[in-house]
Amino acid sequence: MSLMTLPPEIAALRPTLESGLAELALAPALAAPLLDYLALLARWNRTYNLTAVRDPAKMVTLHLLDSLAMHGQLQPGALADLGTGPGLPGIPLALARPDVQVTLVESNGKKARFLREAVRSLGIANARVLESRAEAVAEPGAYRQITARALATLAGILEVGGHLLAPDGVLLAMKSGTTDEEGRELPAGWAIREVHPLRVPGLDARRELVVVGRA
Repeated sequence: MSLMTLPPEIAALRPTLESGLAELALAPALAAPLLDYLALLARWNRTYNLTAVRDPAKMVTLHLLDSLAMHGQLQPGALADLGTGPGLPGIPLALARPDVQVTLVESNGKKARFLREAVRSLGIANARVLESRAEAVAEPGAYRQITARALATLAGILEVGGHLLAPDGVLLAMKSGTTDEEGRELPAGWAIREVHPLRVPGLDARRELVVVGRA
């Protein structure tokens, strides 16, 4: 059940979202908290410019469903979402996977304020916010997995966040066709373990999830 009264333009997106959730083998009940999050994001975005995507209908595909496409590859335990911005993919993943403890790492103050409000108002018990640059997070080895939607390359993510991974931890990175090239640029001691093709409902673009671990 939704925690808030949704604006009509957000409520109208429920069928599209529920259809996408079904395609991703996720429960339709997840639509309610996701739409609450979307309404909050759209409202704050008008003032704080948290994301370049302004149209809520596009946010369903480009933000919510795109983030959730990797849910099946997550392992229970701790996940750090580095440079999460307004909480992507971390907040949708936290809502979909209560067995995953998500740390939302964001150095931008206005985005961190939004994240704290989203976690509080949506009652997301398995998410917390760290207002910090990724490289400054002093929790070495604390995470089973890290991800970073906004950071450019596999090597770049490992450079700022590799220290957070447990010895058997993995980087989960969504890519769109640059995997081979980026794999050749990985720092010593790291290797691509698996590549999983992903389908994002409503998006006609190549997506794959790259799993990187210590060699």
